[in-house]
Amino acid sequence: MRATWQGSVIAESEHTIVIEGNHYFPPESLRREHLRDSTRHSVCSWKGTASYFDVVVDDEVNPAAAWYYPQPKPEAAEIRGYVAFWHGVTVRA
Repeated sequence: MRATWQGSVIAESEHTIVIEGNHYFPPESLRREHLRDSTRHSVCSWKGTASYFDVVVDDEVNPAAAWYYPQPKPEAAEIRGYVAFWHGVTVRA
């Protein structure tokens, strides 16, 4: 699977975890130069509190377009640190 935005690869992996239709990419598959910490957080009743990254390509910023669970609830432990995308980031094989 590959996540792209503005023509740049943000993450790429053969081993994503799919939950609720979202591909969660392992930490080592991320191109960190395109991710910037965001102050946004949200709460999922069964996964826990999500943190976000802004996706950045050149001078373009896609705010809070990536999310992850740094300390997920036990039911979602397998995605600890894995990152999923939305807000226009294309994820496809």
